[in-house]
Amino acid sequence: MSRHQIACAAMSLLLASCAVGPDYQRPETATQATFKEGGNWKIATPNDDTNRGKWWEAFGDRELNILVEQIDINNQNLKLAEAKYRQAQALGASARSSFFPTMSASASQTRSQSALGRTSSNSSSNTSTGAASGASSSISTIHNLSATFSWELDLWGRIRRQVEANDASIQASAADLESARLSAQSELASNYFQLRVSDAQKQLLNNTVAAYAKSLELTKNRYNVGVAGRVDVAQAETQLKSAEAQALDLGVQRAQLEHAIALLVGKAPGNFTLAESKWNVAVPSIPISLPSSLLERRADIASAERRAAAANAQIGVAKAAYYPTLSLTGSGGYSSSTLSDWISAPNRFWSLGPSLATTILDFGKRYAASDQAIAVYDQNVATYRQTVLQAFQDVEDNLAALRILEAEAKVQDEAVRTARESVALTVNQYKAGTVSYLNVVSVQTAQLANERTAMALMGRQLTASVALIKALGGGWNSAAAAKPL
Repeated sequence: MSRHQIACAAMSLLLASCAVGPDYQRPETATQATFKEGGNWKIATPNDDTNRGKWWEAFGDRELNILVEQIDINNQNLKLAEAKYRQAQALGASARSSFFPTMSASASQTRSQSALGRTSSNSSSNTSTGAASGASSSISTIHNLSATFSWELDLWGRIRRQVEANDASIQASAADLESARLSAQSELASNYFQLRVSDAQKQLLNNTVAAYAKSLELTKNRYNVGVAGRVDVAQAETQLKSAEAQALDLGVQRAQLEHAIALLVGKAPGNFTLAESKWNVAVPSIPISLPSSLLERRADIASAERRAAAANAQIGVAKAAYYPTLSLTGSGGYSSSTLSDWISAPNRFWSLGPSLATTILDFGKRYAASDQAIAVYDQNVATYRQTVLQAFQDVEDNLAALRILEAEAKVQDEAVRTARESVALTVNQYKAGTVSYLNVVSVQTAQLANERTAMALMGRQLTASVALIKALGGGWNSAAAAKPL
């Protein structure tokens, strides 16, 4: 190999390693060593933190498990996110194809007529009309078969930066897909628990209505024998109708929750029904991760960080516009006026050569494009940092909610116990004639309110548990989207 060839190869390698624009580094974010509301929560170890894939199974509800599994099959928002992911993959493949030459081929047949000359104006007067026009022509047919190629040499890394941006966008779309999946799963679980709490309250109210009906019958019997007044009967009837109205009112919330669940599993509300059932579920123990692991476990954080990386690469694309583009173009083929010897050596043609192009004056267009790319990057960095802060808040909020709700539930359970004792004692006193029925109404109303509050607290605890699992990233890990597919 000659010195000239060695020098050219060395220059090519040098230029090939050049990529304008800043190399990406993950932006720094506000971090914390522990969660403020961590308290007595168990920090997850690698063993108990890795199997959080089907996190909803921790609640031990078979029907919930069946419903959540349908999300991957029928949820339309998830299909939308999956289609966007495939679109990002296609854009990445398109950008990567720019590394290679573009080749095309064509075949054509052209028939043309051209004038060969004109006769003198002093021609003989006996010239025919056509000859008098003074024109003669020739008709020719040209057969062409050609192939062309064009190849832009990526001297300044414009194509590499574009591929880098698209790869980061693919990873962001993969994280968006998982974020949409977790959002649908957690929303379904929350709606399901609220529906089951509504069913439990409906059962409580049905039992209460039955108990109030017996109380009304007792009061009427006492009225008939002259032991109780008419006012006692009226109070018992009012109490019974109030409980019946409360039971009916629960139907509105239950119907709406059932419709919301139908939408999440991709079914028309009119074709979906969840039958009432006895329900007994406990709040599961949820191991929490260290704050730093949220950067890996939260799909929305990974998506925001990858979009910052894509925006950083676009700065390099904008910077590359300041430099000239070098392209290698060529063409070759056959051209002949006769079809018989069309494909033959004498009719062969070819061309090959480089072209260098650059913009001399654009009145600040490239400068504005570069500034725009930098501004977009700054926006994405701010979004990423805000997403991290929001993640910390989500975890702290739900840790605090579970801690406080657990303490509140214990106190409320004690209130339910004492309310039941109070009802039993007051009813006995009423039967003995030592208190009025108004006292019975008062303690029974307090018991019903405390029973419903206890059930509502259980629902809030379950909803907060789902929200905490979502805040901790569910069963997703950023390693799943580390490489574009």
